[in-house]
Amino acid sequence: MAKKEEKAVKEKSKENKVKRHFFKDFKAELKKVIWPTPKQLINNTIAVIVIVIIVGAIVFALDAIFEAINKYGITRLQSYVVEQFGEDEEKTDETNQSEDTTSENSTTEGETTDGENSTESNQ
Repeated sequence: MAKKEEKAVKEKSKENKVKRHFFKDFKAELKKVIWPTPKQLINNTIAVIVIVIIVGAIVFALDAIFEAINKYGITRLQSYVVEQFGEDEEKTDETNQSEDTTSENSTTEGETTDGENSTESNQ
């Protein structure tokens, strides 16, 4: 048992040495850092903010331009499709409208029939 206790004590002392060594190295590295002066810090901060604003404005402008181009292109494409295939679409629309009317009539009749049946069963 004494050997296990000695090993545990040695491991703890090694851990403490490693921790102390780490913090000494950490402190030494921080001393090597060249910290900016307050004036440099302000100038660099202002430069970053200005660059972010400029890039944001450029992205906004490009987005607006591409959106306008896209709208114009889609409008132009739609007019082209209507010119080329307009007659086919008109026929298709007429067919769809007649099918919608037919389906509405059948639904109305079905509801009436169901209503009559339920009334008859109640009597």
